[in-house]
Amino acid sequence: MAENPQAAAAPETLLAAPDQATQSQINEETAVLHAEYERRVASGEKLPRTVYDFPPYRSSILRHPTKNPKLVDPETIELWSPAYGQRDVAAIESDLTLQHSGEPLGERITVTGRLLDSWGRPLRNQLIEIWQANSAGRYIHQRDQHPAPLDPNFTGAGRAVTNDNGEYTFTTIKPGPYPWKNHINAWRPAHIHFSVFGQSFTQRLITQMYFPGDPLFPLDPIYNSIRDQKDRDRLIGLYDHDLTVPEFSMGYRFDIVVDGPDATWFEPEEGEH
Repeated sequence: MAENPQAAAAPETLLAAPDQATQSQINEETAVLHAEYERRVASGEKLPRTVYDFPPYRSSILRHPTKNPKLVDPETIELWSPAYGQRDVAAIESDLTLQHSGEPLGERITVTGRLLDSWGRPLRNQLIEIWQANSAGRYIHQRDQHPAPLDPNFTGAGRAVTNDNGEYTFTTIKPGPYPWKNHINAWRPAHIHFSVFGQSFTQRLITQMYFPGDPLFPLDPIYNSIRDQKDRDRLIGLYDHDLTVPEFSMGYRFDIVVDGPDATWFEPEEGEH
């Protein structure tokens, strides 16, 4: 979904599960699986940080590799990998509230963080792309037709390059939650997608930033497909009052660690989102 939103992969709103379980059924399935994973880890078994086939996430079996990976020509991959474009990154691209003639609707937020390696060293000159739903929980996508309004002044896509300290900053609108048909009354917690590039498209990592205190966390199968609570916690941006802009926006901090034991959870590492 990191390319032009109009041509992007279908959002989760289209992934209707055939059985349409109740929320209580999904919660029970999730609790049983988490307990089982804890038992297996306690017995010494090594499990992935997220589970490829997580039954409460009904379409997970359709969204992960089913065959052994094969080596391919990396140059061919780079010809087809998603990106917003190959031009230089302009400063205005990191402010999603200035990309149209009018003001977008919703709560303005400033999201700042550092891109770090496992030793805490900053990763400079790295391209970071974000994309998100608008304040009503609607993506600009041909196939996203759930009954929430589009915002003509908000596209929901931006990008920035980290500075010498590994820092990035985006100004945007806090996204809304949205229904996604995994089960009856299924809603995704509000989130912003982050894409981090290394030196080439083949090094691309994707993750999501959530917002603190969201009541949908225990109800969301995608969030809970991550096994360990500490890994889930690393996906939650921290409210930082010092990052707020007076009379303008609320501030959140979201540091991204690309490897090591404290790494941020990334979708391509062990499963798709």
